[in-house]
Amino acid sequence: MDEKKFQAKLAELMNEISTLPKGERDKLTEIARETQDRHAKLRKTVSDLQESLDYLRLSIKYLVFDLEATRRENTYLRKMLQQNRSGSDFDPQNPDNPDSA
Repeated sequence: MDEKKFQAKLAELMNEISTLPKGERDKLTEIARETQDRHAKLRKTVSDLQESLDYLRLSIKYLVFDLEATRRENTYLRKMLQQNRSGSDFDPQNPDNPDSA
């Protein structure tokens, strides 16, 4: 149920409650107000949860980016080590072509 529909139904309910005798009306009015408060708290909780999920998604994107960069650096450094062990010249500007110097 969307917010407008909820508020319309609640207003309709409050109108119906206002036609009841005072004893019942007071009791049901209090229940309706509690329901409205719970609904507001639930909306805030959902909003906070959505914000937390958005932050989590962003954090995961940064972590994936960092992981990919670390893997590239690891590959680059491994190639440098292999070239140093084999005695070949290693061009850091072109790590895929070890004899380009």
